[in-house]
Amino acid sequence: MIDIVIQLSYLLASVLFIFALRSLSRPDTARRGMQLAAFGMLIAVAATLLHARIVTYEWILIGAAVGALIGYPLGMWVPMTAMPQRIAFSHAFGALAATLVGIGEYAHLYHEQSLTRGVMTALGFEVLLGALTVTGSLMAFGKLQELLPGRPITFPLQNYFNLALFALGVAGLVWVVLFPYDVWVFAAICAIGLIVGILIVMPIGGADMPVVVSLLNAYAGLAAVATGFALDNNVLIVVGALDGASGFILSVAMSKAMNRSFANVLFGAFGSAGGPDEAAASGASGDMTAIQVDDAALRLAFANRVIIVPGYGLAVAQAQHQARELVDLLEKRGVDVRFAIHPVAGRMPGHMNVLLAEAGISYDKLIDMEDINERFAGTDVALVVGANDVVNPAARTNKSSPIYGMPILNVSEATSVIVLKRGKGAGFSGVENDLFVAPKTSMLFGDAKQSLMQLGAEVKLA
Repeated sequence: MIDIVIQLSYLLASVLFIFALRSLSRPDTARRGMQLAAFGMLIAVAATLLHARIVTYEWILIGAAVGALIGYPLGMWVPMTAMPQRIAFSHAFGALAATLVGIGEYAHLYHEQSLTRGVMTALGFEVLLGALTVTGSLMAFGKLQELLPGRPITFPLQNYFNLALFALGVAGLVWVVLFPYDVWVFAAICAIGLIVGILIVMPIGGADMPVVVSLLNAYAGLAAVATGFALDNNVLIVVGALDGASGFILSVAMSKAMNRSFANVLFGAFGSAGGPDEAAASGASGDMTAIQVDDAALRLAFANRVIIVPGYGLAVAQAQHQARELVDLLEKRGVDVRFAIHPVAGRMPGHMNVLLAEAGISYDKLIDMEDINERFAGTDVALVVGANDVVNPAARTNKSSPIYGMPILNVSEATSVIVLKRGKGAGFSGVENDLFVAPKTSMLFGDAKQSLMQLGAEVKLA
């Protein structure tokens, strides 16, 4: 009877997870999606606690307490700007749990002398992918948090070496399926997974790290699927498959948004130090033209149509509330204001949507790139707040540029452009921006939050 209750609960939890994913695809239903997912997870955990294999609850309670102590600060106090590294950190914990479960299950079945080839296949995949995800996620966290160098770190024949090492891990997996009681080979699979995780992230630059985080999410999902098969747990199989598929789809979508192939992201070492020719090809010629706050405010106040392009600089400065206040002031004067959202604006897809929604900016003002690009030609002022690569015309005009081919926002087609920027440095990818030295562009240097506050104050006086 209890087993039937457990399986029905798993079925209900799986349905809730599927509806949660569907709800998360739209901004106006995303909150409900998170609530459905949390409720589904509660049902799954509660049902698992009824399982006959659980004979004591002390260690489970200790683990839950430790997890809550770590998870609550991560969920409540980590700023939106640090969300990618927080996700990478969470992946590391999830993958570590899957790896430890795999090792524990192997030790348990080894002791009982009941290892089968089917179980070893699942355990082998679980440990190899889990270990790979642990170190890969920690590497991604270190690069995003700038604890490690963000630039690609490469050495000769690196991709061949990585592929050879991964092939060795797969060969070890095949070996333990044939000879399940070879403990040393099982341990070697785990060690190889840990090393491969480091080596595959090391040559990837910071600009591509969101794609890597998403791909590691897919690996963690596959490790969860393997855990489900090893433990004969249906909800783990379903949830892991959903996690793996969504992570893979997101990785493909992000690569497509940057007009780059998966292989180029993983093996291209984008952003690595190039030679003089590459530097010259990516460098913009000309001088930036600075503008004072009062002049910029007058230009905005007497415009008919304004498009704001938010970027990572807005997120870093936590300037979303000041952006909303400026929009309110402009709309009171009859100015039509919209936000242009690039698919990879910020550090993750949806990053800007969540940030602006947090400030109470309505969803109908957030327009995706495909829908707003035609409006730039009829726009009086494009206000770029901390965005760089996503507005760089070199992506269309300079075949030598590393970002050539990446879809961008047509900011250069607006009548005039005002860029809020902290300094004259290059963007996240390290590529200089032709837009910033264009004749129609004016640069308002300084912290985005302060600049937006000053613009708002001047618009009131206009």
